[in-house]
Amino acid sequence: MSNIDKQALRERYSPKPAPECHICGKEMTIQRMSASRITYGCTGATYDDKGCHYAEGRSIADDHYEQSCVTVVDVSDPDVLALLDENIQLQRGKDAIEAVALALRDDMRQSREKLEAAERRIAETDQRHAELTARIEPMDR
Repeated sequence: MSNIDKQALRERYSPKPAPECHICGKEMTIQRMSASRITYGCTGATYDDKGCHYAEGRSIADDHYEQSCVTVVDVSDPDVLALLDENIQLQRGKDAIEAVALALRDDMRQSREKLEAAERRIAETDQRHAELTARIEPMDR
C-alpha cells in the first residue's frame, strides 16, 4: 500500500461540507437524500428562536431555489477512513519497532567491538605472560 496516495483516499472518502449557492454564495441545505445522492438547494430561509424566515423577496420553491438545486453523489465511506486510521497506527508501531531494532543493532555493534578489544587484550596479556614465564624459568633452575 506504499504507492497509494493515502491523503487522496482520505479526501475522497471523507464527508464533504454542504456546497455554497452559486447564485448568492450562502450555504445550501439538504433538500432530498436517497442512497448516495444528495440534493442541495438554497431556500433563502433563516432559522432562529421564532422559527423559519425567508429573506425579503424569497419564498419556498421560488426561482432562486430552482436554479440553485444541485445533486451530488456522496462517496464518503467511514470504513475506508477507519482502515486508513488503522494503517497509520500500524505504520507508527512499525516505525517504533524499527527504531528499537536500529538502537539494538548499534548496541550489539558496540558490544561486539568491546568484546573484540577485550579478547585482544587477553591475548596480549597471555602472550606477555608466556614471554615472562619463559624468562623466569631459566632463572629458577
